[in-house]
Amino acid sequence: MNRLLFMGCTAYLLVGLAHVIIGSLLTELLDHYHLHYSNGGQLIFTQFSGFLLGVLLVPWMTAKFSKRTTLIMMLVGLGLAQIAYGFLPPWPFMYVIGFIAGAGFGSIEAIVGTLIIESIHEKKAKAMSRLEVFFGVGALIMPVVAGWMIYIGYWYLSFYIIGAAALLLALGFKLLPFGQAEAHLSRKVSKTTKAAIPLRYNNKEKYILLFCILFFLIYVGSEMSLVNFLPSFLIVNLHLDSVSATNSVTYFWLTMAIGRVFTGIIADKVNHAAFLLWSTFGAVIFTVLFAFVFNSWTAFAVVLLIGLFMSGIFAISLIYANHLLPGKTESTTSILIASGGIGGALMPLMIGWLMDHYSVSAAVLFIISGTVILLIMSFIAYRVRGNTVVPSTGK
Repeated sequence: MNRLLFMGCTAYLLVGLAHVIIGSLLTELLDHYHLHYSNGGQLIFTQFSGFLLGVLLVPWMTAKFSKRTTLIMMLVGLGLAQIAYGFLPPWPFMYVIGFIAGAGFGSIEAIVGTLIIESIHEKKAKAMSRLEVFFGVGALIMPVVAGWMIYIGYWYLSFYIIGAAALLLALGFKLLPFGQAEAHLSRKVSKTTKAAIPLRYNNKEKYILLFCILFFLIYVGSEMSLVNFLPSFLIVNLHLDSVSATNSVTYFWLTMAIGRVFTGIIADKVNHAAFLLWSTFGAVIFTVLFAFVFNSWTAFAVVLLIGLFMSGIFAISLIYANHLLPGKTESTTSILIASGGIGGALMPLMIGWLMDHYSVSAAVLFIISGTVILLIMSFIAYRVRGNTVVPSTGK
């Protein structure tokens, strides 16, 4: 079981790397192809469209091929797509590659998350928080690597690093034994589990699910918009060089990773609705402040605080949603991750368009609007369910 958790954490580390590499290298990519921010938004949109398809295909693929085989296939696909990115082919091919890469890391995230929930019977929230920490570490490391590669003039080699890591991880899942967890990697258990999951939601649950879908769509869209365009915001507004601007993403993910370390501990002690309310309140305050910063040090400080307040929102809202919709963990988790993929596709597309046709300020205002909606929704959840303390076991 420890081996499965270790490999799962490594997979989430890889997913974190893959999630932010385009944002980390966006300015260099657009300069290389002589394109505009709208084109960058389209590439991110294509990647997250692939993410959505990958998540939605997971139940069918794991039933047909088993979780292990599907995971290996998607890791290989992600690895080859990243290597193809590194060759810098004609721009239209980048959309195809982006779609494949997105499908790869989307399905990997869904499969590994489901494996951990199925295989670990105690302290599920702690295990899931650990996965999220490694995701944050991957997203933290990538801008550092990208910044160094930009500095030495070989930024495109960053894609090869992720590609090689994905192929090595696929080999690990192919060759390593996983003890008792082997049953959960097999086709037989996948079919049984799929058949046992109640997929129907009653009318009340449908409204709750719709509310959660909207929340995840806006949250992931806001997070991915910020992560992918943060360097561009700082380059345009504060005239920072590419390396310094790229490092800002590292600061964001630093506090995201630190915050996620303590998310599981806090989840044991506080009301989850209250946690979400205060987290979204802090996100609103500091994204508003970000619109008014005029020097690099203030900007970096605000970015650190935005990352800290946003760090626990995804994990706690996922646990909270599953508490409100008991008995449907796999279907609810897949639907909400897919909803996040839609937000991660649509909102960056809008950000790129706003930056090209209006200004960076308009793009930042759009992100602020998203965090305000999250705050309002968190307040509604607190008022409706504020007296419910959700257990952190994930059961």
